[in-house]
Amino acid sequence: MKSTIFLGAALTAFAKLASGAGVTGAAEGFARGVTGGGSATPVYPSTNAELVSYLGDSSPRVIILTKTFDFTGTQGTTSGTGCAPWGTGSACQVAINQNSWCNNYEPNAPKVSVSYDNAAILGITVGSNKSLVGQGSAGVIRGKGLRIVSGASNVIIQNIHITNLNPRYVWGGDAITLDNTDMVWIDHVKTSLIGRQHIVLGSNPSRRVTISNNEIDGSSSWSATCDGHHYWALYFTGSNDLVTLKGNYIHHTSGRSPKVGGNTLLHAVNNYWYANSGHAFEVDSGANIVVEGSVFQNVDLMVDTSSVSGKIFTSPNTGTNAACSAYLGHTCQVNAFGSTTSYVGSDTSFFPNFSGKNIASASSASSVQSSVQGNAGIGKI
Repeated sequence: MKSTIFLGAALTAFAKLASGAGVTGAAEGFARGVTGGGSATPVYPSTNAELVSYLGDSSPRVIILTKTFDFTGTQGTTSGTGCAPWGTGSACQVAINQNSWCNNYEPNAPKVSVSYDNAAILGITVGSNKSLVGQGSAGVIRGKGLRIVSGASNVIIQNIHITNLNPRYVWGGDAITLDNTDMVWIDHVKTSLIGRQHIVLGSNPSRRVTISNNEIDGSSSWSATCDGHHYWALYFTGSNDLVTLKGNYIHHTSGRSPKVGGNTLLHAVNNYWYANSGHAFEVDSGANIVVEGSVFQNVDLMVDTSSVSGKIFTSPNTGTNAACSAYLGHTCQVNAFGSTTSYVGSDTSFFPNFSGKNIASASSASSVQSSVQGNAGIGKI
């Protein structure tokens, strides 16, 4: 009798867990309305092969991660000759000669031996109508990233940690890649120990994207700046992209946090940049950026002033910020700075591009540091 009662209680508990499994909350900003796998019955992969199959098939899926999926070593390793454009010191990243990059772009850099894990080079393909959600703090993908490409749309990635993608090597792998997509929400994700980009939006259009409440952790034993701060963080250069970047904790980077170009409309709101030894924003041709209500603490340069060829509005003061109201639906919030070289950008010529779009709300920068640190990343929903 006792065993029957125990079994019944266990089944009831599991049913409650399963019924409550899935996405928490809803996307703000440009990807508002994304549903991912919707009401599909949750599935719980137990092997790498199951995870890859669920992510890549044509069925709507709610995929719950309850463990670490470790891909390191599963596709072997490659040894060869790379290059060291940033120096041969023990803290410097070196580059894989991917697509003859060393030969074509750094022919005079010292040649070095490289040995890297093959699994990290190309991420797992994610199909349309998928929700990938971690349970608690348990959902970890180690040694391989995710690719939402080739027309895939309506995808939610929430509450997982992607880590250990050949962090010693440039071209060692990207954590999350978007290219030719639409309606993607990346939320409460942590990325760490990445060889190349933490999040990259490729040259093809990624259209409507919301990146919210994530932790971009650039701490590493190797970096292109040889100082423990990862240079390749966020790369937004799509040909027709609308990107909401809200509530993210971006720390221990040294550049490209983000680089913005192509034809990208970026609304960067209520983020916390911390401990950047180089620059946060790289404003390339085709960039249209609003930065508001954010905190920059111990960031060497808010903007790389050597490369401003796009448009940026940095919400410099309350009077100037009133221009936001007609297009973003609110007066833009001033940013806050500590031990940071700020930048004044007052270009409003691109504001009409926000008209008719879903725009994220903005709060004062005064509470951003504490709220973002308490909320961003895995295990906090």
